[in-house]
Amino acid sequence: MRTRIEQAFRRAARAKRAAFIPFIMAGDPTPRRSVELALALDRAGADILELGVPFTDPIADGPTIQRAGERALAAGTTLPTVLHVVRELRYSSEIPVVLFTYYNPVHAHGAARFAIDAAAAGVDAVLFTDVPTEEAAALREALAKVELGLVPLLAPTSTRSRVKAVKRFDPEFVYFVSRTGTTGIQERLEEGLEEQVRQVRRLTGAPVAVGFGLSSADQVQRVASFADGVVVGSVLVDLIAALGDVPGAARELQLAAKSLVTATRRR
Repeated sequence: MRTRIEQAFRRAARAKRAAFIPFIMAGDPTPRRSVELALALDRAGADILELGVPFTDPIADGPTIQRAGERALAAGTTLPTVLHVVRELRYSSEIPVVLFTYYNPVHAHGAARFAIDAAAAGVDAVLFTDVPTEEAAALREALAKVELGLVPLLAPTSTRSRVKAVKRFDPEFVYFVSRTGTTGIQERLEEGLEEQVRQVRRLTGAPVAVGFGLSSADQVQRVASFADGVVVGSVLVDLIAALGDVPGAARELQLAAKSLVTATRRR
């Protein structure tokens, strides 16, 4: 049986578009509001949801995501809180959920216990920002026991051997970082990105989603022409920060996301 993630990529491909994968930080501005925001993204047409787990030392994130994590932590968000958000989401939505996390919260929770709790909550896969492929075997095994996927992270600096090593994980998709450095809005795409994505797809045999810095409909449309998925985070997180904890936030986020979903269509 195909997983929700596999089905999402197949549906997007049949519709001649890239899968739209928005990122939000769980608990920002509050855990309760996070559920509403996630549902709004689902209504906007998102294919897969990336849900961030707040952490005190987010070395891969730029200022926007860092501040979101700080707001979530100030609201009392912990890893169990994030899993509760997913459980609440599952009452109303079957959108695939990928947890975007650093290793420390999972280590503190216990990797085996985390895998069981995440699967029970309705998580589909996990992406660790700070666990290299060479050290991820034990985590993959723990997740696989409860049928959770491990999403590998590759970058423009990844060697050919590392890309090939990812294939052994048989991933549902690969997250390809569009540039070196941290998350955050960028004005232009890096040279050679299209060829890098095509090479990763050839070597891994998996769909490739591109993220880090994509913020405008034009950028989404450009990346959607050659990638299987497009990840958008900072611009949506900035909007959430500007709106704050108000009832109309979900509606505004839905409208913003809908225009980005439209941009994933291939001409």
